[in-house]
Amino acid sequence: MSRLNNSVRNVTVAVIGQIFILLITLIARMVFVKYLSIEYLGINGLFGNIMSFLALADLGIGGAMIFSLYKPIAENDRSKIVVLMQLYKKIYMYIGLTVLILGLSITPFLKIIIKDMPEIDNIYLIFVLYVLNSASTYLFTYKRSLIIANQKEYISTIFMYSRLFIVNFSQIIILIYTQNFILFLSIQFIFNFIENILISYVANKMYPFLKTKTTDKLDKFTQDSITKNIKALMIHKIGTVVVFSTDNIILSSHIGVGIVGIYSNYLLIINAVNTLIGKFFSAITASVGNLSTLEDEHIINARFLSVNFFGFWIYGFCSISLFVLLNPFIELWLGKEYLFEVTVILVISINFFVTGMRQATLTFKTAMGLFWYDRYKPLYEAIVNLIVSIVLVQFLGIIGVLLGTVVSSLFICSWIEPYVLYKYGLKAKVGEYFKKYAIYTLVTIVAAYITMVIASFVTNISYLGFLMKFFICLIVPNLVFVICFFRTKEFMYLSSLGLRIIGGKFNSKLSRSQ
Repeated sequence: MSRLNNSVRNVTVAVIGQIFILLITLIARMVFVKYLSIEYLGINGLFGNIMSFLALADLGIGGAMIFSLYKPIAENDRSKIVVLMQLYKKIYMYIGLTVLILGLSITPFLKIIIKDMPEIDNIYLIFVLYVLNSASTYLFTYKRSLIIANQKEYISTIFMYSRLFIVNFSQIIILIYTQNFILFLSIQFIFNFIENILISYVANKMYPFLKTKTTDKLDKFTQDSITKNIKALMIHKIGTVVVFSTDNIILSSHIGVGIVGIYSNYLLIINAVNTLIGKFFSAITASVGNLSTLEDEHIINARFLSVNFFGFWIYGFCSISLFVLLNPFIELWLGKEYLFEVTVILVISINFFVTGMRQATLTFKTAMGLFWYDRYKPLYEAIVNLIVSIVLVQFLGIIGVLLGTVVSSLFICSWIEPYVLYKYGLKAKVGEYFKKYAIYTLVTIVAAYITMVIASFVTNISYLGFLMKFFICLIVPNLVFVICFFRTKEFMYLSSLGLRIIGGKFNSKLSRSQ
């Protein structure tokens, strides 16, 4: 129940917060497009991708750090927690300095990265502000990992969303009254710094023993385990950044920064939906880590199948909805000049589904610390993604770049990751997973076809038309999923879990009222 309550609390705060942030982010982007040129949008997306590359400096330490805390937290081994936190403090200081130095070193070479350098004043200063913002995220933030590992991610989430709301609101005011992009970026840097200080303060209040100074050293087994996981996660981090952070760089160098600006609007929506769903998986990761420490493989396997089923349901529904609603939404939000062709939207939706179907596997693999066994997988993924993207962008434009991600995810990750999880974590045969994957994909295709046929009868581009299509997407795919899966163990387990959560909240309110 403790794991369930923590997970529910984490998910609830994350979902509510993300919805509010999505709304203000959409308003902020609308203001951005109105008051600044499309070149600023392109620069924003491109520099963001470059910062993702600089984030390689953390070498995956964050994941290894959180995993190493699960056991001492479960055993209430405070002395070991203090030793680990002191180690991570030093490491993160070095990482922040490395990001700063690397970022400043790249600055003189911006003309090589950008095909057609836009006429934007102080573009080098703008890039330096991105670097400072990225480097500042590593200051004081190491204590956030202890809060997350202790199944209290909702605390970190509250601070993060409060910061994002203040930043977005402030940036809207700045753009309306000054149109000053440098001031716009400075706000991000200032509030990143403030958030990290507040998180550090709260962590010290929650865990007073963190102030204890110790000269103790980690035992050799823990040192070796952390070192091994960092080596594996370093490769994972490189592969992930190459796959998901090269699209804008390839587009900018082969097509131009304008296409990056248009694509960034779609990415804003896609990333918002991804973040919203991802909050569920990140919110349960610590609970899965606790589960894998205390329970046997049979229980863990059953929970994985249920989480995987939930992942299919939510990503299947969202991928169908994105295909039907993305262009109508962009047209109503920003105008026809910011639209892509429907074939691009189809590939975006397929990419969303393929990568989304990996989330349950990645969550359990991360929580169980299975970083080492597929350490070379990200390199294969990155190589395939780059080759396919660079070759196909010559012939298909942005579709070729998107297909690079689809191909690398489908033919590399979608079978290696579950194989590793089943062999080394669940210790079961992986055939059951692939059978369910095939069924889930087939049902999603059928649901998508039915939804598109029905939605095609709504032809008017208006807020009413969009609302009608939204309700079609809300009803049709979910109805198809219910009809196909209402007898399965996973559906019944999740239904009963939902009733327990609702019943628990109702009883809690009833007891307080009495």
